[in-house]
Amino acid sequence: METKSTACAHFHLPGLFEFYELYKVFLPLYQHHREFFYDFCDIASIYGAPADCLWGGGRSGFGQADKEDVFALMEEYGISARLTFSNSLLEEQNLSDKKCNSLCRLFQKTRVPSGVIVHSDLLTSYINKNYPNLYLVSSTTKVLTQFEEFEKELARPEFSFVVPDFRLNKKFEALKNLPQYQKNKVEFLCNECCNFACKDRKNCYENVSRKNLGQEVKEHKCSAPDAEGGYRLSKAIKNPAFIGVQDIVETYLPMGFSNFKIEGRGLGSAVVFEALLLYLTKPEYHLQVREAVYLDSMLDLF
Repeated sequence: METKSTACAHFHLPGLFEFYELYKVFLPLYQHHREFFYDFCDIASIYGAPADCLWGGGRSGFGQADKEDVFALMEEYGISARLTFSNSLLEEQNLSDKKCNSLCRLFQKTRVPSGVIVHSDLLTSYINKNYPNLYLVSSTTKVLTQFEEFEKELARPEFSFVVPDFRLNKKFEALKNLPQYQKNKVEFLCNECCNFACKDRKNCYENVSRKNLGQEVKEHKCSAPDAEGGYRLSKAIKNPAFIGVQDIVETYLPMGFSNFKIEGRGLGSAVVFEALLLYLTKPEYHLQVREAVYLDSMLDLF
């Protein structure tokens, strides 16, 4: 896709710890063969958390990469790392967790500023006080479906970015009236597969928060239509809130929005790779990029 826009789409990608092996192959390709990729976009950050983080939220049970390896990879390619600490149910005693504090201490040392994705106001205050070099991102797990709530979140000075609920993605009349400094803070979730009418979203996130806190909970079973099929990128594309490359180029960039989040921490690396192809890679180079990644990393699809 060709574009005359000089604006840049900043993508925030999933799997900082979950897909380390994929990014170890993909990032050199992205850096050394920029002709394969759209010239109107860049990789602004990669987000995630180790599997057993008490402060973790959104997804659980994924992320096995060593923190020092992850740190080194982000340093090498000058990409912001974001720790997904969006647990919504944290209490004061949870703030002393050694592993999560250790991660914050490490990643506040990156040459490109690292961030933390947060839900809890308690953790927001704690990070601001103890790790001021880390910027904060307001998590989509807050499920802010009312535009007035979203505007209030944008007005909070402690957040550098705010990820709205995906159902606000196409509220163009309200979005276009935001001042530019707030547009710069908006980070749209592009490829959500969850049913647009789903009312279980907050319950699903709280279930994950309880798991990360070590509580015994039943597996959350979403009651939304088509939930049993699980995540499918092909289904996400049909979602009314889906934001594709053409939408970004023709609508969002001209409106003054530049930050776009790709979900997928809890998916397989092959599915996430297809999303990287969809959003970052020119169609005529899809095969070359697939060959380079599959042959170099020996990723198993089955």
